[in-house]
Amino acid sequence: MSNVSQQLASGALSGLATTVSLQPFDLLKTRMQQGGLPVSKHGRAHASTILAISRNVVQANGWKGLWRGTSASLYRNVPGVAMYMTSLTQLRAFMAKSPSFATLQARKVAKDGSRSVLPTLTSTGNLVAGAIARVGIGFLLNPFSVLKARYESNMYQYQSVGQGLQVIVKGGPSELFRGFLASAMRDAPHAGVFLVFYEHIKRDASQLFGAQTAVQSSAVHAFSAASAGALATITTQPFDVIKTRIQVRPEGQYHSLLGTVRNIMLERGPLGFFDGASLRMSRKVLSSAIGWVVYEAVLMVWASS
Repeated sequence: MSNVSQQLASGALSGLATTVSLQPFDLLKTRMQQGGLPVSKHGRAHASTILAISRNVVQANGWKGLWRGTSASLYRNVPGVAMYMTSLTQLRAFMAKSPSFATLQARKVAKDGSRSVLPTLTSTGNLVAGAIARVGIGFLLNPFSVLKARYESNMYQYQSVGQGLQVIVKGGPSELFRGFLASAMRDAPHAGVFLVFYEHIKRDASQLFGAQTAVQSSAVHAFSAASAGALATITTQPFDVIKTRIQVRPEGQYHSLLGTVRNIMLERGPLGFFDGASLRMSRKVLSSAIGWVVYEAVLMVWASS
């Protein structure tokens, strides 16, 4: 199997594992971000909102209701994660040939004792590579991002993925690429910041613990990815809320980025831009840990075989 094929397969497995296991976090986050939450006199959402939404979903559809939208998420995340991680790895390998971005090439065991199959870049290189790969894949799969968000909300009653996608396609480019600008403003810094911190934390942890077994490497990768995911997530949270509102709300005032920002401010105030932050943080920390452990572990198995 070629390197690209291995990377695609590893990324697909990573996307499958994170999507199926963490779908409830996405569903609850979307429900919180779509608007119409009960708020206190201080403009804060009630502390019990997450539990209330969860209870309503379970009462209406049973526990399986928390996994509503899994099929749509799989259409978005399995190819999305596969293409993102593969393009990121290929782009990093290409950039690693330039002295402007890196001096080390990808290899199984780095000189510092860490076990990794990924190229080593400078912080600038990681920022650039992460942003380009994430935004590029986001553009290609934006229609499925819209479908995923609408499936997870309770504002649309699509009976199947095919029907939902057909409705979006009939809406033309404005529907197919709804929310892409907000997504790009979220994804570019998120991917860049994540990659910079992931590689820094992974390198520092590897130097601290020295030569590692495969299990120790997986633990380092999980800790590094979870930490980097938390840092990248909190800094980009407002754009995630904006993106969700644009993609799921049909009202005209939510058709533009500035109009959406204005309406969130009027409805919820500054705190509205952090609706669902705890759910997104939990989801990103877990998905980063699971996803990168699976991706690097599978590649290392193939590299050693």
